[in-house]
Amino acid sequence: MTVLDAHGHVGPWPDFLIPDPTAEGLLATMDALGVTAMGISHLLAVGPDAVRGNELAMDVARRFPGRFGVWQVYNPHHRTPLVQDGVWGVKLHPDVHQCPLDDPLYEPVWRLGLPVLAHGQTGSPWSDPERFAAVAARHPDVPLLMGHTGLWQHGFARAARLVARHPNVFLEVCGSKMTGRWIARLAALAGAERVVFGSDACFLDLRTGLGRVALAPLDPAERAAILGGNLARILKGPVP
Repeated sequence: MTVLDAHGHVGPWPDFLIPDPTAEGLLATMDALGVTAMGISHLLAVGPDAVRGNELAMDVARRFPGRFGVWQVYNPHHRTPLVQDGVWGVKLHPDVHQCPLDDPLYEPVWRLGLPVLAHGQTGSPWSDPERFAAVAARHPDVPLLMGHTGLWQHGFARAARLVARHPNVFLEVCGSKMTGRWIARLAALAGAERVVFGSDACFLDLRTGLGRVALAPLDPAERAAILGGNLARILKGPVP
């Protein structure tokens, strides 16, 4: 089975312990688990320097061809340069950058037309799932992955309901509050074709993230779609 992890990172973060922030460490775990490829953004790019962080992520993809795709980070306050080729798409973190997802400052991202992975957090003034629904209505041709499906368990079902009428929004399931049972519930609420596997490694343990989907009460077709089929369809081409 092709297993594609939609949500990964490399690099350190200043206030979060990451035992091994290297691409080599991620790759060793991917090989042990049978993960085909992972989409990464560099945490330097999410933080203070999107341009340099994106360069580092591209270097990882070049050093390990076929194993890592790049989500280039866009900082709306710095108007980070974006590229069309050689990437999976764009990574947005409205909470770190303190810019609401539906703010006009993100218009260059939507005009690019590539898939977008954005941090989603229920109750956040920057990335509540309501803002995903607003963006999806304005830009129905842009595939939009809601990172963490809203992050908090009390918001998972609401997140699925808010985007139910927007088929370009996908529920990405990484996060320490996610469970296998919730992944199955999301598949039932939104359709398995709208749910995408992500681990948030190296922030979180790839083994735990993959295990949730592997052991979730899903039928084989649903599991295969969530673990890789849906993301391959979103990316519309060779992976990574």
